Amino acid sequence: MGELSRLIKMKRLEGQSVLVTGANSGIGESIAKAFAAEGAQVVVNYVANEPEAERVVRKIREKEGVAIALSADISKEDHVKAMFEKMYEEFGTVDILVNNAGIQRDAPFVEMKLEDWQRVMDVNLTGSFLCAREAAREFIRRGVLKNRSISAGKIIFISSVHEIIPWSRHCNYASSKGGITLLMKSIAQELAPLKIRVNSIAPGAIKTPINKSAWSTRETEANLLKLIPWNRVGDPQDIATVAVWLASDESDYVQGTTIFVDGGMTLYPGFATGG
Repeated sequence: MGELSRLIKMKRLEGQSVLVTGANSGIGESIAKAFAAEGAQVVVNYVANEPEAERVVRKIREKEGVAIALSADISKEDHVKAMFEKMYEEFGTVDILVNNAGIQRDAPFVEMKLEDWQRVMDVNLTGSFLCAREAAREFIRRGVLKNRSISAGKIIFISSVHEIIPWSRHCNYASSKGGITLLMKSIAQELAPLKIRVNSIAPGAIKTPINKSAWSTRETEANLLKLIPWNRVGDPQDIATVAVWLASDESDYVQGTTIFVDGGMTLYPGFATGG
């Protein structure tokens, strides 16, 4: 009974430091809270709405967790470098990066403005690259700390089912997520010999502010559920639970893969009755 009790109370990320981008709401907020509950020191990154970032930090601290909020536009190299330096000043190093920050700027393809295409790419894809590169440099410099993890570091990309499902009127977003797939796989292949694990989580429809119009009324939610065999819209905690596992040593042999957390959205529900 004592051993079982110890395992239940064990914090899988005890003593590790994690940076979660875009963590002042939605999926990022849920991930930040879940990591703190597992014993990690958390950087809550944000680019706007500082009060919300401070709210997340306060919620974590109320449960005796450790967290700070750091502002940075992840599409800008100097912002990323400065954010990591501030994190090192506070926590000494980084053990886990969760590339969660992402935006949408939707339009029909022929009406899409170049600046809307570029901004989505800058944040979703280039921002993920910049943060992953900075984290990997620190993982390589520091190496494995066996009292923390059997990996030198972990990088988790928050992608989307639209890395494989085409999305009319959202071509910039879908393209950015498709790009994340091969960015993740390519650096996972390159960094595996250095004991750096790199993976992705691809959420389906999750109840977050970015897609509130798709689930906020009974009618819109009913339409959305036609795409989800599991017959419920996901919750940010569904993603956070998987992220904690991917960051822990329990998933040590998982490398270069995407875990779809989508209630079956990628099962092509339109063919459930034969098409």
